[in-house]
Order: sequence, then structure tokens, then C-alpha cells
Amino acid sequence: MTIITGRRASAALALWLAAAGAAAQVLPDLPLPEGGVRTVAEVEAGARYRLPTGAWTAAQGLPTRRVDGQVSRAAWRIPGGTMTPGQVVAPIRDALDAAGWTILLDCASEGCGGFDFRFETEVLPAPDMYVNLTDYHFLSAEAPDGAAVLGVLVSRSAADGFVQVIGAIPGPAPESPFPVPVIDPDDAAPALPIPATQGLPSTAGSMTGSGPAVVATLEAEGHAILTDMQFESGDSSLGDAEVASLDAIADYLYANPDRRVLFVGHTDATGSLEANRALSRDRAGAAVAYLRDRHGLGADRISADGAGYLAPVASNLDADGRIRNRRVEAVLLPGE
Repeated sequence: MTIITGRRASAALALWLAAAGAAAQVLPDLPLPEGGVRTVAEVEAGARYRLPTGAWTAAQGLPTRRVDGQVSRAAWRIPGGTMTPGQVVAPIRDALDAAGWTILLDCASEGCGGFDFRFETEVLPAPDMYVNLTDYHFLSAEAPDGAAVLGVLVSRSAADGFVQVIGAIPGPAPESPFPVPVIDPDDAAPALPIPATQGLPSTAGSMTGSGPAVVATLEAEGHAILTDMQFESGDSSLGDAEVASLDAIADYLYANPDRRVLFVGHTDATGSLEANRALSRDRAGAAVAYLRDRHGLGADRISADGAGYLAPVASNLDADGRIRNRRVEAVLLPGE
């Protein structure tokens, strides 16, 4: 891991971009906040990158431009996380403008398409990159004469900021139409929203961490995925931050004394089933502990169980799928 401090941040990013070889003359010096820690930097020849060029919509999916050639990927962690994603992106945008790049997409969170955008664009795996579904910013740009493209994704956790930069230089197409780590879908097929049977657009309210929407989803569907409860692989800790979906459920239960909520934890498929069942119960138990300690709800109103990796909502064969599978669902039950 390389630590980048003070004024060295911009220079370090420029050096990484210059590793793209032919694009060294067109890639600008992009500024990063002070104290950035580079967590990954890699260059892959004969690769493929799908650069988002528009916001995700239910009708169109995610518009992208396929670039075959040399793909560079890097990520930085910004200790402290005091700057918003928009504040981090602003000087990067200015640097690209000054270098004559064309901005293709400049959006934030819901303006990008929220959850669906996040899971249809390429994101480096945790812990190198972290994306808060309600607090991220994306910028894509093209160099003069199409010599290179860049995708910049910025987000933050309660403790740190995260920056991901993917650059692609057009060149010979890869031998395989399905290079790792980017999966190339059928070009002729439009991108579609995830079917409601997988629990995704029907629980869209919980995707944003919006309290009223979580409650509405519980009432309408009987369950909701609480995606503002996010876990690293093997972890069940919520930390000290407030969880909007759980606060909304607490208000709902106090207003409806004839209702109960069962929290069901889920995991990715890393490790044994027995270990994952225990971990999933711990994740659900974290929700119960939060409501008990912060809102005074008792065991007659809230309970926890775990399904391990037996009920995935995505493939466990890739990093994004594993992130989505590490979750807690709330299930609405009648009072006893």
C-alpha cells in the first residue's frame, strides 16, 4: 500500500495515469485530497471497459461506451472522509476541463440511478473501494480526439473517503469477449432492471435508506432489504452510526403495536454453511440490538434469524454479487 501525503497526491495520480503508456501525453494531472492512501493500481492490456455515459433508467438501463484496449484501474482511501464526494470531484472536473476533455456524465447518487447504477458499473472490490448507495458521485470524460476515456467514482463511509479512477486507451480488442473482471453482456440486449422476484426494484425504498419508503415496502411486499446496513465480508458490526431504515421501523412499530418484525441476516458464499448461518444471525442480531438499545423495543416486537448463503439475490461468483448478498432483510409479521 502506498501512502500519498500532502502535495504528492496529484503527482502520484499523474504517475499512475502515465503508466498507461500511449496516453501519457493526453492524461491530465488530476488532483486528490491531501493524505490519500493508494490501495490498488493495475494496468491490464487487451482488456475491456464499459464507460457509463448516461444515468441509469428503468426504460433504457445504463448507457455505456465499450472501450477495448489498455485499461488502468486505481483506488485511493482518503482518511477522515470530511469532504463530500461532490467536493472531491470538483477539482478533478476542473482539471479535465482545463486539459480539453469532454465531460460525458456528471451525476450524484439518485441522479445517476442510485442502486441500479452502482451495480451496473464497474467497481473495484472492498476494501479497496467502498460505495455508499446514498452518497456517491460519478464523472466520465473523453480525451481530445478520443485518445482515452476516464471514469471517476467517489464515495465515503462514516470514517473515510474513497476514490476510484478507471482509464481506458482504445486499442486491439481482447481475444475473449468475456475478459475478467468485466463481464460483457449481449450487445443486442437492452439493460433491464433486476426482476422484482429478486427483491430489488420492489424494495427500492430501502435501497436509498429512506425511512418512509422502507415502511411502505414492508406494508406492500411484506419484506424489505435494508441496504443502509452494510457489512464487510465476515463482519457483523454496525458501528455507532445511525441507521435510517431501522429508525423508521422503530417509529412504525410504536405506531402499530399489533405488528412485529423479524430480521433475517444473509451472507455471501465465502466459508462453510454453518459459519455463514452463525454470521447471518449475528448480522440480524445487530439490527435487534440497535432497536433494543436505541429505541427500547423488546423481544416481543423484534427478533432475529439467519439464512447464511441459502437465499442469494445475486451471483456469488463476482465481487459485486457478494456485496449485494451480505445484507439484512426485515420481514413484517402480525402480533402474537
